[in-house]
Amino acid sequence: MLSHPAVDVAVYVHFPWCLQRCPYCDFATEAVAPRAIPHGPYAAAVTSELALRGRSLGDLRAATLFFGGGTPSLWEPSELGRVVRAVEALGAPDEVTVECNPTSLTEARASALRDHGVTRLSVGVQSLRDRHLRYLGRLHDAAGALRAVSLAVASGLRVSADLMYGLDAQPEEELVEDALALLDLGVEHLSCYALTVEPSTRFGELARKGRLPRATDDHVAGLYLALEGALSARGLEHYEVSNYALPGARARHNVAYWRGMAYLGLGAGAVGCVPEGASARRWRNLPDPAAYASALGDGALPPAEEERLDPPTRVREALLLGLRCADGTDLAGLRRATGLDPLEGRRDALARALERGNVARDGDVLRIPRARWLLADDITAGLF
Repeated sequence: MLSHPAVDVAVYVHFPWCLQRCPYCDFATEAVAPRAIPHGPYAAAVTSELALRGRSLGDLRAATLFFGGGTPSLWEPSELGRVVRAVEALGAPDEVTVECNPTSLTEARASALRDHGVTRLSVGVQSLRDRHLRYLGRLHDAAGALRAVSLAVASGLRVSADLMYGLDAQPEEELVEDALALLDLGVEHLSCYALTVEPSTRFGELARKGRLPRATDDHVAGLYLALEGALSARGLEHYEVSNYALPGARARHNVAYWRGMAYLGLGAGAVGCVPEGASARRWRNLPDPAAYASALGDGALPPAEEERLDPPTRVREALLLGLRCADGTDLAGLRRATGLDPLEGRRDALARALERGNVARDGDVLRIPRARWLLADDITAGLF
């Protein structure tokens, strides 16, 4: 009997609790007091789901592991470590990341996470200006953010930090100063996101009422360009529209998403997607943690919403993600995965985009030149 090689998967574990929901957040999370978090039972549920998914999906190898949320740094490190060890049974991940908020990261916790197999911390700084942190509804202040980043770096773990821009009355020089201050502390990766107002959030409600002060599109573009210039001058690689890294410090887990690799979502509200021939199956676990754990306690996979991605849909999604990256989209690899020519039905639109300099093609690699990344969404939409 022929044996099939293991499928590499990026493993994502969702931790659905936080101390307070931010007004811009639309993730599957709920605010809870730390004493109410079911640390052990939730770890047991996640490891049970991992075992059941493994039986149903076949031979898998964990390439990366990412704990997101919510605030997974609230999880007791020993229980989070149980999940790490269960995932390692699929093969040692190249990278194990835990998202942290400054209010839940201490020296002892960072050390414990390292001892339980974590290799990288992603700290939700968002800003080093107290007025912006108040605007964003964050629980920490600038001093707390600097303290958390410093102890994260001192722990010996690799450290990434998140920044947000496009806030009301945010000068370019302040955003640049914040980013450079984090680099000076030893951060090697920055994720810099323009504020997006989702309809279902508190910010969405305020925006509908005309009560949310926001930066103009032109100012947001200026912030983006100022940040790119400053970080490039410091030797960071701008490798995805919102992400910058020192050499060798790319976020491997996120790169797996952008390259269209299979991903295994575990936990309440988690999303997973695995290939099935030329198509793929994507699921989203129901977000209620109690319903999630109850099903697994009965030995069944948790309730989930499922959809099948046909080859044309896989092509569209791969283009949307890949064209956000400096590496671009591998057309030959996409053709092998889906059995379709990714350019079929797009050749006229592609010719126009090439003529305008909005895209570039190097053999089987299609990319958007970095100088046009501000227009990436519109350029990609034009190819459909």
